[in-house]
Amino acid sequence: MEYTNAQIRRQDRLLDKEKAMSLLRNGEYGVLSMQTEEGEAYGIPVNYVWNGDASIYIHCAPEGRKLRCIAHCNRVSFCIVGKTHVISNQFTTEYESLVLNCKAHTGLDEAERMSALHLLIDKYSPDDKAVGMKYAEKSFHRTEVVRLDIENGSGKSKSIPKA
Repeated sequence: MEYTNAQIRRQDRLLDKEKAMSLLRNGEYGVLSMQTEEGEAYGIPVNYVWNGDASIYIHCAPEGRKLRCIAHCNRVSFCIVGKTHVISNQFTTEYESLVLNCKAHTGLDEAERMSALHLLIDKYSPDDKAVGMKYAEKSFHRTEVVRLDIENGSGKSKSIPKA
């Protein structure tokens, strides 16, 4: 993955690569943005897991709008928003965010799909892994896994010095 902040207008708000990777690893959810068959924009919040390298995995039903969008155009954007804090008397917000440009892939082999589900369970249900794996095995036939190969990304943050 190429991490570059060259296109960000506010160079004073860059999220350094180390913090960006932490946000990618630990973010709670991301917004997957795609293009519909009709050429309209479609974004949806999803749980995700990063494989520690150059891919993100999400899961969904084996059919639906998300998969139709990906079949139409597999170039997608994925945005993760970390901590935010509105500072009302200063009319601003502290934030951190990461925007990734990706290629989405469906039709993964069974081993990769199950591995992705293991990663998702490790991230979201670390105290319930055994039950989670039984659930994943039971519902495997009705679960699609999408791999988002990260091509590049950039990040921003804004923090207000404490007075």
